[in-house]
Amino acid sequence: MLAYRHAFHAGNHADVLKHIVLSLVLRHMNDKPKPYRLIDTHAGAGGYSLQGDHARKKREFEQGIARLMERDDLPPAVADYVGLVKQFNAAGKLEQYPGSPALARFLLRPGDQHRLFEIHPTEHRILAAYLADAKHVEVMDRDGFEGLKSQVPPSTRRAVVLIDPSYEGRGDYGRVIATLRDAISRFAEGVYIVWYPQVNKLEAAQLPKRLIALAPKGWLHASLTVQESNQPGFGLNGSGVVVINPPHTLHAQLKTVLPFLTQALGQYAGAHHHLEHRAG
Repeated sequence: MLAYRHAFHAGNHADVLKHIVLSLVLRHMNDKPKPYRLIDTHAGAGGYSLQGDHARKKREFEQGIARLMERDDLPPAVADYVGLVKQFNAAGKLEQYPGSPALARFLLRPGDQHRLFEIHPTEHRILAAYLADAKHVEVMDRDGFEGLKSQVPPSTRRAVVLIDPSYEGRGDYGRVIATLRDAISRFAEGVYIVWYPQVNKLEAAQLPKRLIALAPKGWLHASLTVQESNQPGFGLNGSGVVVINPPHTLHAQLKTVLPFLTQALGQYAGAHHHLEHRAG
């Protein structure tokens, strides 16, 4: 678990999908004046250099965010997300990629709360330094699965929870289910965003249905498949997100976003997407 560094994967196709969904959810939360709490269970470093050794080893960002930066036909939700990435790059060039903590800092309002968990020592140190002067923010060196218990229900009675572990740790799939079940029992009204990888593991294939089964009311499931498995059956083919209690606007927005991302980020003729939901 402690060996995982998201810097190797920053800005890839999975980040694009996850961060567009997160941005859409936060934009919707901002439509009401009452403050809310954003809880990030696996926050990472906050931002990542795309010029460093980690990112340049596999250059995954070239098949993700880099494909979108100069296009002039972006759907509104994608254009909004790309605009946030450009804000994070003062020089106007794609040199840095904002993780979920950095994107959230662009979108959260002065009265909103931000709670972040990260246990990798290097990632935690970078994240804590990045957010050192931010108000209503707590960066915790604590396991996010366990730490979520202390954060719901929030005092604001409004919350968004982002759960996106690496799924490389022992038992991560099971811990996601157990953590979400407990959180919903404590705070059924929260908006829960769970990201998962499309990899050749039975646990990964089963996870969306197991997550949906926990939803007390409405849910949304979106996935994007951009590449084929390599010969040994390893590699990230795509990814998906399950949103419990999604904003009522999210399904219609993703009906436009997903076909565009399939065309823009697909790396083989069979690239495809999936979108389903049940209204609360």
